[in-house]
Amino acid sequence: MGRLAKITRRTFLVGAAALVGGFAVGYVAYKRDPKNPLLDDLADGASTLNPFLLIDAQGITVITPRADVGQGAWSVLAALIAEELDLAWGQFKVDPGPPSAAYYNGKVAAEGFPIAATSDSFFARNGRAFGDVVGKLLGLQVTGGSSTVADAFDRLRVAGATARRMLLIAAAKQTGEPIDSLSTRDGQVLTADGRAFSYVALAPAAARLAPPHEVALKPASQWRLLGKPMQRIDMVAKCTGTAAYGIDLRLPGMLHATVRTNPFLGGGIRGFDAAEARSMRGVVAVLPVKGGFGVIADNTWRAFEAAARVKADWGPPAHAFATDALFAEAAASFVAERRDSRFKDEGDVDAALAAAGASAIEAEYRVPCLAHAPLEPMNAVAQWQDGRLDIWTGTQIPRFVLAAAAELSGLDEHQIHLHQQISGGSFGRRLEDDYVRQAIELALAHPGPPIKMTWTREEDMRHDFPRPFAVARMRGVVADGRVQAFDLGIASASVTASQMGRIGQSVPGPDTAIVAGAWDQPFAIPNYRVTGYRVPDALPVSSWRSVGASGNGFLHECALDELIHAAGADPLAERLRLCTHEPSRRLLQAVGEMSDWGTPLPAGRGRGLAYTLSFGVPVAEVVEVTATAAGIRVDAVHVAVEVGKVIDPVNFEAQVQGGVLWGLGHAMFAELTHAGGRVEQSNFHDYTSLRLYQTPRIEVRTFETTGEVRGIGEPPVPPVAPALANAIFAATGQRIRELPLVKQIGFV
Repeated sequence: MGRLAKITRRTFLVGAAALVGGFAVGYVAYKRDPKNPLLDDLADGASTLNPFLLIDAQGITVITPRADVGQGAWSVLAALIAEELDLAWGQFKVDPGPPSAAYYNGKVAAEGFPIAATSDSFFARNGRAFGDVVGKLLGLQVTGGSSTVADAFDRLRVAGATARRMLLIAAAKQTGEPIDSLSTRDGQVLTADGRAFSYVALAPAAARLAPPHEVALKPASQWRLLGKPMQRIDMVAKCTGTAAYGIDLRLPGMLHATVRTNPFLGGGIRGFDAAEARSMRGVVAVLPVKGGFGVIADNTWRAFEAAARVKADWGPPAHAFATDALFAEAAASFVAERRDSRFKDEGDVDAALAAAGASAIEAEYRVPCLAHAPLEPMNAVAQWQDGRLDIWTGTQIPRFVLAAAAELSGLDEHQIHLHQQISGGSFGRRLEDDYVRQAIELALAHPGPPIKMTWTREEDMRHDFPRPFAVARMRGVVADGRVQAFDLGIASASVTASQMGRIGQSVPGPDTAIVAGAWDQPFAIPNYRVTGYRVPDALPVSSWRSVGASGNGFLHECALDELIHAAGADPLAERLRLCTHEPSRRLLQAVGEMSDWGTPLPAGRGRGLAYTLSFGVPVAEVVEVTATAAGIRVDAVHVAVEVGKVIDPVNFEAQVQGGVLWGLGHAMFAELTHAGGRVEQSNFHDYTSLRLYQTPRIEVRTFETTGEVRGIGEPPVPPVAPALANAIFAATGQRIRELPLVKQIGFV
């Protein structure tokens, strides 16, 4: 591993000491700003005022150091800087910048702490602050956890305001005018008498100044960009088919490659016979890679065709797991020795269940493994030439990729250059580095030309690290029309342990992902307990859009709905009665109004309600369905969400709608199954999702009342599956406790 991996445990402990004031060196390290990476190899005539801004004769470049995987990250980050810097929209270029500790994510680490988003306790406040300590000391440049906007909102506005102040000071020195008489507009400093000085002209002088320690940020009333509808900077290119994703990259002299690894997960390769493949037209080389082989050719199709002709002697799987056996293992995990967490334990659940006796309600729920399956399969370009390694790819973990490249090549990190590309989807898949490692292996074995390594769809599907399966057991008590006790146990594999283990890290303590979206729901049920059980590692799993909450929304909200129905209560009224979080109460009331909750529906129609708080964002959704002779039709989805601050209302609504459709399609149709140690699905013909004709009307209502800036990429996903299942129950009387729903009911 590179230096990033090696320092992880040590710096984590330093950060912990810094938080409690017990280790002065750690505190000093935390307070010190990382070096500006733009100063390295700064071109003649170029200037940088901070890590987020580069100015040269060609104009202004805003650094947007998060992965853009379709969520519009580059646009929203650019808007934060442009607002405070007084740039016109489109007056600048964007660049993701190099991997650097300066671009650390201070919010993503805190997501793994057992801190309820609704808590404002001393522990909660300091725990969230500790997340920033961890992120900064480790230089965690990670895109994930819906943290991009939350992490950047203050930091990038300060960067823009600081640069603006430096440009004003430079202009005041040049003109002799009092700085308070100067103003800025559209990339220029303006004097009171009407003279204009471009930022480009002022930048060299401004770059020689010491940045001010404090700057004033614009009040929201003066915003020209933020909070207003914006056209995403990539919109025209994406709508015209001219956007260049990683898979579209073309470089002079480029060769093309693909890889095949053991279809039996965790197995190796004993050897391979590539004689036929090597004789095929356009084939340049067939080379070993970890767990398999790679084919290099003069185009991708020929590489694919040649790879199919290689005769491989595959080793046996590490575990001959099958889906039924995996679920059986999860069902066997509800035992004390496998208990991972119990963050929610209120009242006396055991006494309430004992008192209820045979009238206690019990049910078991299941959610399957799910593939990421982004439209753009995994790919990367690597070139090893003249002591320099260049990598072009889309990744959510650029510094970890840099460390992996250093490990594989033996190079110092300054000899490795990572060029971030936009991605055609990810949903968490690009939090892994396996595909980049394969491209590097091929480049090191075949130096000189750039080599583009592209997976087939089948390789992408069968070598994914999926969302883990889970089993939940609910026990509950209802009385007097109310839910009196709710005991929910969830057994699942640990995403954190699996994912971090692949980059050489171990994370002590419980995994909050196992119970995310369940343990921290703001309901005052008198006897309320959520327990997480860790299923032993077998199948390698990973983060999937909304991570643990993606399945736990279904497990928690369907189980709660079942208890509410048993109590004879109204699903909305009972949730409102139980809810202790005022912003969430507003959402529940709003989504009830949006859907005309409580008004009569004709036979065969139903409404289902679900609420999930995940990633600090409460979301309430109502799904409306009609039971037809041919199956269930999803008519509409109503969504109410509290996000604190909306940066771009157009993109915000698109993200909410996209999350709803993503969640719907997977709830209705999708599962990844295993037999004999291998994945059974291979492509979209047997891994089905929502079709255009099945897309319902989606209504979104946004609230911005808490002042707590949050992200929206993932929170709309968890409530939609339970809302749909609850709607089907309302329309048909059929309570479905397992996803995908199509296993028990049809859809039109």
